[in-house]
Amino acid sequence: MRALLFGAVLSLSACVRVAPPPALGTELPKADLGALRLKTVPGGADWKLSDLKGRVVLLDVWATWCDPCRDSLPLYNDLQKQYGSQGLSVVTVSVDADPAVVPPFLAQLKVDLPVLTDPNAAQAEPLLKVQVMPSTYVVDRAGRLRFFHEGFAGEFLTRTTQELEQLLAEPAQ
Repeated sequence: MRALLFGAVLSLSACVRVAPPPALGTELPKADLGALRLKTVPGGADWKLSDLKGRVVLLDVWATWCDPCRDSLPLYNDLQKQYGSQGLSVVTVSVDADPAVVPPFLAQLKVDLPVLTDPNAAQAEPLLKVQVMPSTYVVDRAGRLRFFHEGFAGEFLTRTTQELEQLLAEPAQ
């Protein structure tokens, strides 16, 4: 029931095109990225963030019914192509109830990013504190959450790119 309520709230109040930028000094969410255990789509292989230690990770939580997600995914796909060789891994998490809707959606957008499935945000809600679609987490090479964004608009890309470049320039630990 809680997941159903979460989905209803997201569909009514989320999918924001522009979320206000966080105020200076705003704390990052108390997201438990290390506890996240998801399956890949397709294939169902196990995935955990620690598998990407040593890489900068942009983790994007989205859904096929979210219009801003439709805008952000191709741009994140471009970031992966541009910065992947420098140590960036863009990973996406679909919270769609049915993972079967994901591959055709991504094919339509011409996006070939790794996709994890979290039906009805079963993990994203309690572990990542997801409240808005999309929600984007930027993690440094040591696996620490450094930046967080709710919603998406074109101007978010500039800020996210600057954050990624900052983290990519930091030495690997």
